[in-house]
Amino acid sequence: MTADYRIELAPQTLDNADDKARPLLEQAKEKLGFVPNMYAGMAKVPGVLDTYLHGYQLFRENSGFSPAEQEVVLLTISRLNGCEYCMSAHSMLADKVSQVPEAAIQALREDREIPDARLSALSRFTRVMFETRGNPSKAEASAFLDAGFEERHMLQVVLALAVKTLSNYSNHLNHPELDEAFGDYAWKG
Repeated sequence: MTADYRIELAPQTLDNADDKARPLLEQAKEKLGFVPNMYAGMAKVPGVLDTYLHGYQLFRENSGFSPAEQEVVLLTISRLNGCEYCMSAHSMLADKVSQVPEAAIQALREDREIPDARLSALSRFTRVMFETRGNPSKAEASAFLDAGFEERHMLQVVLALAVKTLSNYSNHLNHPELDEAFGDYAWKG
């Protein structure tokens, strides 16, 4: 899902970025080996990219979720938001980096139940938080906790929702071209 409207501001690249955007893009290139097209779009307003990168790093480093669980959360949100770019990128990360089982990746991409009970409970709770705008019922919260998660994980899902909202909504407005690195995992909503 992308907006009918496309922001006309030029993407910020290493060649044309201002003093606020350039260090963020340089950091991305150093860490990833390239500047994702999504970042070039978000850097049109450096505060958007800076906030995204900071929140994403905190989620990755401090969430208490395994890398596979992190991808389940991020893919669930991206699927619910209909973000083709993030579904593609996180599908690649899920497969190549985070070791998410293939059946779970396919279930997330196709909006089906994940066969793994713990990952399924995590995806379900993430969906509940998304759909209720952070107002889970006692039963929904209990189901999440009964799956082996802790209350602090609920707030980590909130952080992931904030981070993915920044990237998903920015992508809807910017229409970034999918980077070659994610091409084999292209997803259409």
